[in-house]
Amino acid sequence: MPSVVPDGTVTSPIPDIMTTGADDIVTTELEMPATNGIRGRKLNGTKTWPANKYERRSSGSASDASVDTFNHSIYEQPNTGSAWDRPLHSHEHFGFGDHQEEAGGPRSRAYSRIRSWGDDPKTTQFPRISKPVELMRHSYDCVVIGSGYGGGVAASRMARAGESVCLLERGKERWPGEYPDGTGDAVGQVHYSGEFAPTWLPSKLVEGGDPTGMYHLIFGNGQNAVVCNGLGGTSLMNANVYLEADKETLQQEAWPEEIRDHPGSLDEYYAKAAAVLEPEEYPLDWPKLPKLDLLERQAKYLNMSEKFRRVKQTTRFRNGPNSCGVEMHPSALTGQDATGLNDGSKNTTLVTYLADAWNWGADMFCEAEVRYVTKAPSNQSGYIVYFAWHGRNRGHFRANLHGDLMWVHARKAVFLGAGAVGSTEILLRSRDMGLELSEKVGQNMSGNGDILGFGYNTDYEVNGMGRPSPSPYHPVGPCITGIIDNREGHENPLDGYVLEEGTMPAALAPFLQTMLELLPGSVEPTGEGLVDRTKAHLASIGSRFLGPYFRKGAIEKTQVYLIMSHDSNQAYLALKDDKPVLEFVGVGRSDHVKKLNGILEKATRAVGGTYVRNPWYSLLGQQQVTVHPIGGAVMARDGTGSTGATNHRGQLFTGSGKEVHEGLIVTDAAVIPTALGANPFATITALAERSVEHYCKEHKLTIDTRKNSTLDLFGSPEHDHHRGKNGWKEHIEEAQEVERLQNASNAISAAQRMNDTGFGFTEVMSGFIHKDKGLKRDNIDTYELAARTAKSLSETARFFLSVQSFNVKYIIKDPSHRAMLTGTFVCPTLEGSPFMVQRGDFNLFLLDRKAPGTRNLTYDFDMRGINGRKLHFHGYKVVDSSVALSPVHFWKSTSTLYVTITESLPDSKRTCADADECGLLGDIVAKGIMKIQPQDFLSEVLTLTPTGSSIFKKVMSAGNFLTFFTRKSLSLLLAPLTPLQYPSQTYSGFVNNTSPTKTLKVTASDGVVTSLHVWEPTNYEVETKNLFMIPGAAVDHQIYALPTIRYNAVNYFRRAGYRVFVSVHRIGMLMVAQNDWTTFDTRLDFKACLEAIRKDYSGGKEPEPVYTIAHCMGSVALSTGLLDGTIPAKWIKGLTCSQVFMNPIWNTMNMLKIMALPIAGDTAYKTIAGNWFSFSTSKNDSFFQRGLNELLRLMPDERKEICNNASCHRCTMALGRCWNHRNLNEATHRQIDRFFGGVSMTLMHALMRQGYEGSVMGNGPLFERLDTRENVRRLKGMPILLFVGRDNAVLSPESTERTYEVLTDAFGAGDDISGVQYRRRVVPDYGHLDCWMGRNAWKDVYPFVREEVDRVVRGEEYRFQEPPDKFKEMVETGKLLY
Repeated sequence: MPSVVPDGTVTSPIPDIMTTGADDIVTTELEMPATNGIRGRKLNGTKTWPANKYERRSSGSASDASVDTFNHSIYEQPNTGSAWDRPLHSHEHFGFGDHQEEAGGPRSRAYSRIRSWGDDPKTTQFPRISKPVELMRHSYDCVVIGSGYGGGVAASRMARAGESVCLLERGKERWPGEYPDGTGDAVGQVHYSGEFAPTWLPSKLVEGGDPTGMYHLIFGNGQNAVVCNGLGGTSLMNANVYLEADKETLQQEAWPEEIRDHPGSLDEYYAKAAAVLEPEEYPLDWPKLPKLDLLERQAKYLNMSEKFRRVKQTTRFRNGPNSCGVEMHPSALTGQDATGLNDGSKNTTLVTYLADAWNWGADMFCEAEVRYVTKAPSNQSGYIVYFAWHGRNRGHFRANLHGDLMWVHARKAVFLGAGAVGSTEILLRSRDMGLELSEKVGQNMSGNGDILGFGYNTDYEVNGMGRPSPSPYHPVGPCITGIIDNREGHENPLDGYVLEEGTMPAALAPFLQTMLELLPGSVEPTGEGLVDRTKAHLASIGSRFLGPYFRKGAIEKTQVYLIMSHDSNQAYLALKDDKPVLEFVGVGRSDHVKKLNGILEKATRAVGGTYVRNPWYSLLGQQQVTVHPIGGAVMARDGTGSTGATNHRGQLFTGSGKEVHEGLIVTDAAVIPTALGANPFATITALAERSVEHYCKEHKLTIDTRKNSTLDLFGSPEHDHHRGKNGWKEHIEEAQEVERLQNASNAISAAQRMNDTGFGFTEVMSGFIHKDKGLKRDNIDTYELAARTAKSLSETARFFLSVQSFNVKYIIKDPSHRAMLTGTFVCPTLEGSPFMVQRGDFNLFLLDRKAPGTRNLTYDFDMRGINGRKLHFHGYKVVDSSVALSPVHFWKSTSTLYVTITESLPDSKRTCADADECGLLGDIVAKGIMKIQPQDFLSEVLTLTPTGSSIFKKVMSAGNFLTFFTRKSLSLLLAPLTPLQYPSQTYSGFVNNTSPTKTLKVTASDGVVTSLHVWEPTNYEVETKNLFMIPGAAVDHQIYALPTIRYNAVNYFRRAGYRVFVSVHRIGMLMVAQNDWTTFDTRLDFKACLEAIRKDYSGGKEPEPVYTIAHCMGSVALSTGLLDGTIPAKWIKGLTCSQVFMNPIWNTMNMLKIMALPIAGDTAYKTIAGNWFSFSTSKNDSFFQRGLNELLRLMPDERKEICNNASCHRCTMALGRCWNHRNLNEATHRQIDRFFGGVSMTLMHALMRQGYEGSVMGNGPLFERLDTRENVRRLKGMPILLFVGRDNAVLSPESTERTYEVLTDAFGAGDDISGVQYRRRVVPDYGHLDCWMGRNAWKDVYPFVREEVDRVVRGEEYRFQEPPDKFKEMVETGKLLY
């Protein structure tokens, strides 16, 4: 806060008071200096401590001098005069802002830990100002790495300057109330790495623990370091001491001349830092602290009384909002600073700079370990920041965590604030990855001269063992409250140092005594008598048996020392096996360190204690440990990269010259070129303020100085995310990204608001993807071809994706079973790799509308490359009937992903009925196959993680998800045993209702009335021709005008310029079908239809012959009419026969029904259930029919053709399996009863006989064969195309083959222009009726039929031109590319 500038002093003598709040206080009314035009008075006396014959304030900082002061901007410059350079008064005047008040007495144990920041303490709510990585944008103006003092300053200031800011922090977000208290919790938060190098063992690279753990122990050769991971950086666990660097240190030769020659230039930035962090001394009217009193006593024994004082710290001793608007609490004096204060009294960067950055629109993301930075590709500005995301348990994939990195694009600037070790490590790796930097990166590091020591078992009570909940009448105090400041008055400034007392956190209590007593090299007191030795021994026994908090015990009489001094600054950081290794060679053996250890020995001996050096020094061979590593990317002394890594602004050099990387700035301790001999965070903060201010001035940015109101940390920031000024294309992409972000944010917020449970896991898949725009077909063969080609070309691909459902109810109950995808996709073949995946869709066991009885696991997402290129990834795992009763097939299905990569489309154009189709829209870029490797699957299982507010809710979440997954898996794995699927009562999936233009009632010569549906052509660019289409038995016109596929046969031929006629005949889906009609009788219907067409649709001219297409038993019926002469052959222009014509031959299974049973199937059924067999059924059917339905599920068939549709089973029983299931879509198969009627046993008997004999016949009882040589002669001159599905399970392919042989034997090769009168074609991968009802028949079957029709009707020279209609648009956009 701003300092107070006195306009006068009080000259009245002030007594030398040496009391605490427990003593009587003399109250004197004194007039304070004017501040902002206001003179204040304070009637509550506060005690002061005399030093240098001046009084210093002890309760509150100078900024508390008036109410008006608190309302000033936190960015105004205060006066830079030091508080102890002027007389102060025993009765200071303090202004209080909103919610502010004094502590109001000793803080009870209830205040030592915040239980909840919400309204209801039972909810255990804590703020979360960071966002899930799922909500990260791909690009920001500025990216800040780290969240300590340097990172916090950069994030806050750049957000206030109107820039979009992304902050990346390796650790997790924890708030006061969440920090570890006990040993177990603390150990779980330890991460260690580096080179373990004791002098008595070979050195070894080590790494272990939680990589996002709060406490990071870095081993080095010579000196070790302890830093903090977490939102707030090391400020979460430092000792809060706010100490400015002395001018002599700043004037050393190692500093750049801009600071070296003007050390006072940092004063304004120190003031800015103080305005935000609000440092103040421990109040004199607060409880007495034995450790502070002991340090004062030791200062006196060392003849340094004048150098002792209370030190400013960023601990709060009053209620109310801090400078940034976060509500704070007075200190509970727990001494737990080193493991994180849970009482809400510490002004860390979390509650100051970061909270301010959040309020001004910055996005912060945790568990994001930045690995390196590169320049953005030439088509973009700025930098690409690569990071490993540790969230969603991704660390279980150790090989992928640091290999498949995520990234974010910094359009303008990157601010490195990851700490001296962290930022230097990033820069070293960046240099290895091609970023041009100075060779000085990694050099000139320092441990800030830190020395840790212990005065064990002194003669005085110290009370220096931290307690999570101390007695309010015997508090521990802040970690550091007093200092012996011996930095001035030395001939050599490097001899200066500061000595501070401290506390040890409760986490170390169980083994602290054992460690201190067993460490070698301890210095015991000399000259003690028997009584003193006995007392010391009893104190040790007391702590051993009564615990470390026994007031008369050795631990409670142990003083903790921390020295900051000057070391050689000659350490360096290197990467070994891609891991950072510290090399502080010789630091622990210097004469200076020995001298300082001697001072600590003397101070300890003076109070009757045993001096114990730090464990690293004693156990590892005179090594030191620092909590203040600095350097590594130091500022150059001469402004070039030959003497440092950065210039005086923190900008990184591109080499050894003066040229710098525009917008690549270091803002943390890494820039400091020398040890400071003082706690460094004040200097780090000041230098960061300076660097950011220079950047803003250079880029003409103005930092907004408006004051925050009191922040609602559970609400929304007061200021929105800042958007850059982009072109129209970028604006569209920005709007699209904002919409997706908003949707994702709403989903996450809703789940949090409703306290919903979630579930997630992480998956790695790898394989081969071939780049080829011609791979348009969506079938297994295409994917396998692409994968084989890619493998031969080494076109590898891999994704590392985290799947997260924030509300487990959605993934279970919502029909789309959707969760969110976040991660990376790597495929070097595709320009822009690696690609970032953000807010993608994962669908678990999504109903596949393209294939019956199939559930897909789909992956559908847009992804963006480092070059800005956007592509769309669509992949699906197919779990169909082939997995039935086969765990091996189930594993293969759930571990094989069929991938299509397309050019990205705007959301407005990626619209379609279901997810699978949407994913295939856009121009094809590549296809292939990816698989889960067994070792990756084991890691994936370990990442399964439920989320919830309690253990019970997490268990329920896991149970619900695993139950759903198991149920769906078993329904497919045990498909033959699952309940039958009966016809639905509602229509679904009718996407192409193709109603006839007109329907004619046609009366045959025997008086039977049937229907003739007429569709007029939709293409008038060509001459209209008539086309007669005949369906088979038990069906009607819908097999050609199928409403459940988007492009049916009627659509196809109408747009080819044909007027389409479809007969619904007497053995089709008509009521008259039950009257024992046969195929021979049906020929009369066709004759009547042809007569009607010739009469009504000849245009007044001589009737032309009509081209006819006939399917199955419709074709058989037509053949009887042509062969016996009932239908004149001259009425037929040409003929396409689907599956059969005049030689029906049953396939194997149907033959078995005839030959293997002791009694004919039709006879048996007729005897038991009557003459009519319906293909439709229901749960309310007769007992016999329901029993038959259950029995039919046991019919043998290929595994891939298994289903549980009762109507499908009945069709198969009567006719044989009419399709390959994979060719039907779900809507067709689910409602197959709507397209099938039934069959009489009379017709069945006739069909069985004909199929057995292999020829068409007349009616019984004679059943005369009609395919005699004489009858066949009637077909002369009629072009005939015969085609059959290769997998036809109703009729044998031999049916068409025999007919083809009969025709060619009778008439030869023909005498038409092409020389081919008769043609036969086998359609691969198709069965029987799916040749017309299949979802892909429009491209696999219809085209060659139309070509034959056009050839015969329009001539050999005719070439079909696609009309510009909706079907062409669907084909071109990929909506039909199944």
